[in-house]
Formats: sequence, C-alpha cells, structure tokens
Amino acid sequence: MNKPLAVLLASMLVGAGALAQGPAPAPAAAAPAIQSPSIHDVKPDASSEPGYAKQTNAERAQVQPGNNAPVWRQVSGGVTGYSSLPTPEAGNLVQPFVKVPGMRANNAGEVWRQVRNQWIIPYGGALLLIVLGAIGVFYWRVGTIALHGAPTGRQIERFTPFERAAHAANAMTFVILAVSGIVMAFGKFFILPVIGTALFGWLAYALKTAHNFAGPVFAVSLLVVIVTFIKDNLPRAQDFTWLLRGGGLLSEHEVASHRFNAGEKVLFWVGMLALGLIVVGSGLVMDKLVPGLLYERSTMQVAHVIHAVSTVLMLAMMLGHIYMGTIGTSGAYQGMKTGYVDETWAKEHHELWYDDVKSGKIPAQRSSDAPPGQTVQA
Repeated sequence: MNKPLAVLLASMLVGAGALAQGPAPAPAAAAPAIQSPSIHDVKPDASSEPGYAKQTNAERAQVQPGNNAPVWRQVSGGVTGYSSLPTPEAGNLVQPFVKVPGMRANNAGEVWRQVRNQWIIPYGGALLLIVLGAIGVFYWRVGTIALHGAPTGRQIERFTPFERAAHAANAMTFVILAVSGIVMAFGKFFILPVIGTALFGWLAYALKTAHNFAGPVFAVSLLVVIVTFIKDNLPRAQDFTWLLRGGGLLSEHEVASHRFNAGEKVLFWVGMLALGLIVVGSGLVMDKLVPGLLYERSTMQVAHVIHAVSTVLMLAMMLGHIYMGTIGTSGAYQGMKTGYVDETWAKEHHELWYDDVKSGKIPAQRSSDAPPGQTVQA
C-alpha cells in the first residue's frame, strides 16, 4: 500500500473514533467575580416611602412582611381591640401611660411594679428592721418589766373567756397573714438563696393559699375585737399624762392608767381600727370578695399598694404590742392566757382600773370560772 493511501485510512479511523465518543466538552465558563453590594443596590426602608404613615396594617404587611411594629405601637398607645371577655379593658393588652413623681412616664403596670420594688419593698423592709432593732435595744437596756411588790395570791379577772377567744382568733390569723406576707414580699432575699427555687415556689404557693383563707377570718375576728374592746379604749384625761411621760416605762413606777393605758389605746385606734380596716378592705378587694366592684387591673394594683403600705405600718405597731404582751412585761401573757392577773400586777400596771375594781365600780369577777377563794372581794 502506498504511503498516501495509508495516511488517508488512518485519518478516517481517527475521525470515526471521535464521532463514537461524542462531541468534545465545551471549555468551562469563568465564575463571576463576587462584588460587594453598592449602597445604590439596597432597597430603602418602606417607612421612608411616601404615604407610609397613611398605610393600613394590611398594606404595611405587604410592604414589610412580618413587621409587627405598627401593631405594637397601637397596642402600647392604648388602642382598644376586640375581645369576647366581658370586662371593659379586655381589649387593651397594655395599660395606658401614667406619670408618677420621681419616675419616667410608663404604662400603669410597669409603674405599679416600680412602686412595689423601689419603694414598698426597700422602705417597708427597712421600717420593720428598725422596729425590731429598737425592740432589741429596749430589751437589752431595760429587760422584762417585773413586779416590784410581792404577789398577793388574790386574782382579778382581766379578760372574760369570750374576750380571750376573740383575741386568740384574731392573733392566730394575724400571725398566719404576717408570716405569709413577709415570705411573699421579702422571702426571695433571705429564703430563696437558702432553699432554692423549687422549694421556695412550693412554700410561697402554700403560704399564699393560707393567706387567702386566713384573711376573711381575720376580718371577722377584727370586727369582733373592735366591738368588744372599744368601750374600754375611749380616751380619758389621764391618757395625755401617760403619753407625755412615756408611760413611765423607763422609771420605777408606771403612770396610772385605766384598764388599757394610752399606748394600748393608740394601738387600738390607729393599728387595729384605722389600719386594720384598711388592710381588711384592700385585702377583700384583692380576694375579689367585694360584690359589685369592677375588678380591672388598675383596681387590683391600687388595692395592692394600699394593702402593702397599711400592712407594713400595722405590722410595725403590732411588733411592739407582741413584745410588751409576752416577754416585755412579766405576767401580761399569763393574764391573756388564763384571764386573771394578780392584785399586785393590776395595781402596778393599771392602777386606776385596780382602784375601780376595789371600789366596786368594776366587778372583779365577770364569769363563773374564777379560782375559788382567790378573787378580789370589793
């Protein structure tokens, strides 16, 4: 085979192989270069578009899908929406803004929270600690006020069984309310770090339930105590002398007084009658036990503030009463427990009352359970 013919056959074979493999792949295109977006490529905020302020929420949802800022601006502005609940404020998710001196304007719920956390809790707790400190100093310097004379063994009935029962019911419910209230208000500062969150939550829940049930019982017993003892707590001329001389508690002899001295009368009128009724009234509102009252959020917030302030003041006064009626005065607790006090005790602590008993103006025995042969005979 001549050379030209061989070259032609080889070229034909190479071409047939190429056709069998298919067309050659095209060269890969170069990857586009990554460029930073220009400020001219960023779409401006829809809020800057003309007529944005006049757009409805539906139109804004099309311009800015998922943007709920306009809705929340209306909510925080006090716009009333639709609600099937019967209360008038059910359609308002956020309370209106109010201005309280010393605080920036905020919605009423946040203002209530700030009043509670910045005023009631710190100042109320400080007041209770100051009272406890004063009682401790008084006990340290004075101690228990003891009798100067020897007991005679002759007993005078100071409290009847009914009076003691009313006082006991009122005292027990007051202790329940005081302990539970202190734990709920201040427990997170001195109990929560010790027992932990879970246990403190159960404790607070249990005490809150006890608080709600003890409140109405305290209200009824308070009214009974007020009606029972109001006659003997009416002011008399000798009470001013007692107040001016501080009762003579720092001297060897107390200032003469009737069945209740001026300090006990101040406790009765201010601590029991005034503050007690305010505490009870605000507590019944918080328990939703006042018929015909519209229970809105603002109503409950105002009731809570009044309840907290009056309770702290009442508790501060009651701490002094509890001290003087237990370890502060020898024989005082025994008189409430049994209803009887020794003749010497009556003469030293309530001399004018003792004189009325000795003269027969007040009976030394008003019930039938007196120890035989031990009562004072007028």
